Amino acid sequence: MLIFLTLLLPLLGGAMLSVLRFSRARARAVYVEGVVLLTSVLVWAVLLSRTNADVILCRLTDDLPITFRVDGMGCVFAGLVSLLWPIATLYGFEYMKHEERENTFFTWYTMSYAAALAIAFAGNLFTLYVFYECLTLITLPLVIHKKDTLSIRAGRRYLTYSISGAAMAFIALVCIIWFGSTTDFRLGGVLDAAKIAGHEDLLLLVFLLAFVGFGAKAAVFPMHAWLPAASVAPTPVTALLHAVAVVNAGAFAVLRVIYYSFGRSFLYGTWAQTAALLLACLTILLGSAMAVREQHFKRRLAWSTISNLSYMLMGAALMTEGGMVGSLTHMVIHGVIKITLFFCAGAVLVRTGKEYVQDLRGFGRLMPFTSGVFLLGSISLVGTPPLAGFVSKWNLLTAAADTGLGLGVVAVVALIISAVLTAVYLFTVAAPMFFRPLNTDLSHLDGFNRDPGWMMKLPLLLLCAAMIALGLWSQPLVTFLRQVAAGLTF
Repeated sequence: MLIFLTLLLPLLGGAMLSVLRFSRARARAVYVEGVVLLTSVLVWAVLLSRTNADVILCRLTDDLPITFRVDGMGCVFAGLVSLLWPIATLYGFEYMKHEERENTFFTWYTMSYAAALAIAFAGNLFTLYVFYECLTLITLPLVIHKKDTLSIRAGRRYLTYSISGAAMAFIALVCIIWFGSTTDFRLGGVLDAAKIAGHEDLLLLVFLLAFVGFGAKAAVFPMHAWLPAASVAPTPVTALLHAVAVVNAGAFAVLRVIYYSFGRSFLYGTWAQTAALLLACLTILLGSAMAVREQHFKRRLAWSTISNLSYMLMGAALMTEGGMVGSLTHMVIHGVIKITLFFCAGAVLVRTGKEYVQDLRGFGRLMPFTSGVFLLGSISLVGTPPLAGFVSKWNLLTAAADTGLGLGVVAVVALIISAVLTAVYLFTVAAPMFFRPLNTDLSHLDGFNRDPGWMMKLPLLLLCAAMIALGLWSQPLVTFLRQVAAGLTF
């Protein structure tokens, strides 16, 4: 029953905001942060006391139960979400002072936590699919929060791509029900050898549809265009979309489909694996190249996210234990780094109103704390040791090199080119912050500190500590992920 309480608390706690309607922002902040923190405490209580037992919420039919289970892979996603959500919420209090409809914003923001956790704890493909759709609907009001023309357009695009992807994923769900022994997640897959005989090519095509369909939230080509458009949303939302819940839900679902539904033994060495791997590598290069040419600060980071999400999809498409470890490692580490970079972009926007890369030169004097954090995050995302980004990229590189496939070389080349482009699109922002003078329109502020208040600074400090800790002491995390990939954890 603890798992039900964990899911209900943010759902009902967020919904109650529309009833309580706090007149004072401070009271609302205490309430929301309390709900989110208590939910995270309950998540860790569930993770630390986990068993292999299924918890059934209801049954639509005998073969389609809404089931929750806490296995090793679910622990990774739930643990990441539970650690980052309270930090993002605290950041949001200061940021949203400059926005309208704060009550509505935090209602949907808190309820989204429940949908993300339900995906992490889903015990079968049907349950994951149901809450994957719920996450789309709950986060849509966040994307269109500003209710201006750009936001409405971004919301339509987000909904169109997400529903289109879900339609493709639904075909995979039907085929798993028809050709599988169960819809439950089992490492190694659930396809029934007797049922699939003679239908192998059909199932490979269905897998590719699932890869692109679930990968829509992870912005894989050609389902990527919604993500840069969604950067018009408030920064706490873009951080949520681009670093924590939505995009990682897409990568998480793809990992579930490959390793726990179809099974890597069925897919390895097939044309479907080749197609999936090439799509991931193409998206890695496309995202990096577009980030280099993009001049809008948040959209540059959005293109970077598209590239880095396909690092995870590429690792998943290698269909080896090493690839799974690399993919999960990058899910955790990229989540920490990218939310940090988006928070820096949000602080710049709130404190100075600047949105374009060329306007940020000299900010090392104007916003020294924010600029320093952005520089640290940039160094980490490029993959510089001993920071966290090096760990996940090294795991992905070694997994690609060890795969035994010719396409492993293609993956290595894509990763190396992307690393160079990452240095270009991040350091061309960070270096002018410290080595160029302020633009003339801001010269009158020279000598004044425009860094944000403590509710933005504290999350950034915590995230910096996490980047350093995950780089210097990554072994416990990597060891656990290797156990997950080997099936040694439940």
